[in-house]
Amino acid sequence: MLSIKDLRLSFKDNEILKGIDLEVNKGDVVTLIGPSGTGKTTLLRCINYLEKPAKGNIILDDLNIDYEKITKKEILALRRKTAMVFQQYNLFKNKTVIENVMEPQMIVQRKSRKEAYETSVEQLDKVGLIDKLESYPSQLSGGQQQRVSIARALALKPEVVLFDEPTSALDPELVGEVLKVIENVVSTGMTIVLVTHEMSFAQKISTKIVFMDKGNIVEEGSSKSIFEDSTNARTKEFLNHFNTNKLNVTKEEVYA
Repeated sequence: MLSIKDLRLSFKDNEILKGIDLEVNKGDVVTLIGPSGTGKTTLLRCINYLEKPAKGNIILDDLNIDYEKITKKEILALRRKTAMVFQQYNLFKNKTVIENVMEPQMIVQRKSRKEAYETSVEQLDKVGLIDKLESYPSQLSGGQQQRVSIARALALKPEVVLFDEPTSALDPELVGEVLKVIENVVSTGMTIVLVTHEMSFAQKISTKIVFMDKGNIVEEGSSKSIFEDSTNARTKEFLNHFNTNKLNVTKEEVYA
């Protein structure tokens, strides 16, 4: 469903992505892990062209795009098939919850106000915010704001949802509510590419783990092959920074 070949991106003389190849099947939950500054978020942003790669090809469903020759029409088509959930929510402070979810549908997908409203209500209900339609972001907790962001992404009916460290800006006690919502999204069969430092959660939900370091994919495989059976020294070194005794936890512990 999603195939990336030889993706490269540099900022001035600093090569951030050094020839990334990645395959994502329909319904996969692919989690990118690795140290900060290694290109995980940049890779997500390249998928929907929030960053402009210097080189590479992407196939997404029926799109086949050469990033060096990408057109405005292809950029729009790519963004219509993807939706991104950011670390910092990116909500309009002067718009209500329902308006924040409606606006991308009307602008990007040209939906009528009525259709956008109905879809937004449906998605906000799914993330447990049906009683907050007319609230403003300043009236919500961080966890609630991130759930609005997730509802906004899902309302676009994307082929792939990109989650960029969706809990990193949250107070620890609010992380669980967002993880529960993401797990519900996973249960629908949605194709997901996720960046997170929540190792226990990644192990529980992922069909594939991709470990990145210094702009390269060092290792990829199933949760078990990465978290339990990896023989790669760099992967093991990274995971040793976490309490490995807590990687095999119950679902209840993940959301505690």
